[in-house]
Amino acid sequence: MEKAKISAYQLFVLIVLFELGSALLVPIAIEAKQDAWLAILLGTAGGFFLYLVYYGLFHYYPDILPTEYMQKIVGKPFGKLLAFLYILYFMYLAARMLRVFGELLITFAYPRTPLFILNALFLVVIIYTLRKGIEVVARTGELLFVILFLLTISGFMLIVISGLIDLHNLQPVLEEGMLPAVKTVLTRTLYFPFGEAIVFTMILPYLNQSKKAKLTGVYAIGLSGLTLTLIAVLNISVLGINLTTRSQFPLLSTIQTIQIGGFLERLDVYFMLFLILGGFFKISLFFYGAVAGTANLFNFKEPSKLAYPIGIAILLVSMTISSNYAEHINEGIRLIMLPIHLPFQVIIPVLLLIIAFFKHRKKRGK
Repeated sequence: MEKAKISAYQLFVLIVLFELGSALLVPIAIEAKQDAWLAILLGTAGGFFLYLVYYGLFHYYPDILPTEYMQKIVGKPFGKLLAFLYILYFMYLAARMLRVFGELLITFAYPRTPLFILNALFLVVIIYTLRKGIEVVARTGELLFVILFLLTISGFMLIVISGLIDLHNLQPVLEEGMLPAVKTVLTRTLYFPFGEAIVFTMILPYLNQSKKAKLTGVYAIGLSGLTLTLIAVLNISVLGINLTTRSQFPLLSTIQTIQIGGFLERLDVYFMLFLILGGFFKISLFFYGAVAGTANLFNFKEPSKLAYPIGIAILLVSMTISSNYAEHINEGIRLIMLPIHLPFQVIIPVLLLIIAFFKHRKKRGK
């Protein structure tokens, strides 16, 4: 493990920035239509459960990374295989996120810039930061969290002042009952963004006060869930459910409707800042999970040197993962959610926790 420590507040900031990273920009839980806000709240409850599962594993093995305690739980051969699969999983998610944010930058701001150039430049900044270690990532998060918080508050106030909110767009509530919202949670919202917090199992051992890990994570996921719920309510209230459903970036469409006094308008810079900051932390933390896991599994003494080869692999995968953005999103919805996210985020961690529980119970008995 890297010789580093982060505070509970820094962990809180990283979780919030990570959860909001891409979920702010794209329409989440929109399958539930005007009840999307309810699906997000239910997804937040599922996020609490999953985080407590991840915390439970950390509680049993507070000083080692998952790549190591997996071997203690299920034995070395299978444990090493499982650890390696998780490293590949984190790399794959980092590549997916890099592709998403590269495509968003092209669509929004740089239509004539090659995707490879944007992805490469974005990754160079991330590699430079990761080579400095998790402490630098956490301190960067502390600084930028304040900026993101002020942007969110000011943006909300501008939308309210503009008089754009029409709460009638949220009606009828539960038009088709609870089933659509519950189905959306079980097939979408539970895994993206809340289940992705599994990457923090690679970061929790660096916490300088391990006793605060539980409440810190719960508070962070709660704040993230409430923020996403508020954004969903704003998008639907301002745009209406039909436009929100058709919009590729509902938050951008909402921001573009702001007009105050005939001069304060076209505040697309808000979306741009959300895009850059969110993408940076989302990709960085998945990237760090892959680097830390690889160094631990294969006993590398200098984990920072792994940033270059793993970064190149992530860049290449991001370019070849799909032929266009529409295919990329379709793949994420149809081929990733249940076949990949469900076992890696839910089934395997729950089984590991159950086995760890009985192993520790047996030790206490002896």
